Amino acid sequence: MRIARFSIDGNVAFGVVEGEPSDPDGPVLDIVKGHPFAEFERSGRKVPLSQVRLLPPVLPSKVVAIGRNYAEHAAELGHEVPGVPVTFFKPSTAVSGPGDPIPYPSFSQEVHHEAELAVVIGRMCREVPRDRAHEVILGYTCANDVTARDVQRAEDQWARAKGFDGSCPLGPWVETELDPSDLGIMCTVNGEQRQLGRTGEMVRSVADLVVHITQAMTLLPGDVILTGTPAGVGPLTVGDEVAVTIEGIGTLTNKVIKRD
Repeated sequence: MRIARFSIDGNVAFGVVEGEPSDPDGPVLDIVKGHPFAEFERSGRKVPLSQVRLLPPVLPSKVVAIGRNYAEHAAELGHEVPGVPVTFFKPSTAVSGPGDPIPYPSFSQEVHHEAELAVVIGRMCREVPRDRAHEVILGYTCANDVTARDVQRAEDQWARAKGFDGSCPLGPWVETELDPSDLGIMCTVNGEQRQLGRTGEMVRSVADLVVHITQAMTLLPGDVILTGTPAGVGPLTVGDEVAVTIEGIGTLTNKVIKRD
């Protein structure tokens, strides 16, 4: 099931996406009563996807991100795969949705794309056993861990390098019925392929990451885990259109703009 969050006529709602872009009238949204973190009903009121504005599929209290979870990506940046996961945060103010601009930060001259599988948490959880990790996951979406690479190299903490406004596009929706163990991930910039990998190349699986993170902190419904990026990261410039496509989910597209 694909669950989208959207705006129409000034109202925000969730809906189940039905149909495909190839359909004569395109996909439609069946607006749901309630929200996806509890039992909900489809209203039967349907609107064309083309007539709404898609929003970030969730509004997380926190985004917990994992660095260097693909060996080839670690190598391209001159690093070894760490013995324990490298964990950092992106603030809620970094989150944006499909079609939203990525403002190029004024304090950086080297901003990179990082295509990632994002895990959306469905219920409050802590100290989750590995064999029950799937029970706390609502589903999966596409993410772009946009990074000011020069700032990341210069500063010991990554808060500014990875936490600036608009640095965490998510979308286009949450896919709830998906096996994340071996999905294709691709990133294009202006239609040119930059990254191509599979989630099967991750050093630590989704379940491993849920266990590791919840040993330390409580995750809330709507919180997001970014699982790392495959090799091929590279620079973005103002005017670029960057797209993250994940098998079984869809495509998240954003354009880089000059920050006001």
